[in-house]
Amino acid sequence: MFSFETEALLVDDREDLIAVLQLRFGNITGEFIEKIYEIGDMNTLQRLILSAANAANWNVFLEEFNAGRDSFRLVGENFNPLRNLLEERDGIDGKEA
Repeated sequence: MFSFETEALLVDDREDLIAVLQLRFGNITGEFIEKIYEIGDMNTLQRLILSAANAANWNVFLEEFNAGRDSFRLVGENFNPLRNLLEERDGIDGKEA
């Protein structure tokens, strides 16, 4: 792929990540958007898009964001976007709280 094509895809992935974060968690700071724009690896951006879409809450997403480029552990209840709702209704294990 040509350099300008790669950069265009990176911009698209960055914007997608920002959009998913805003949909899931509300406004994000300009400082955090700058951190997103520092990411130059498409695989990392795509992993973070999946994480943003599935993280149970902002703190879970931040852990994944800060985990580094080789991380890919989107498993368990931390990546159940309904976890917090389920915890409020019932215990996370399905038992009444």
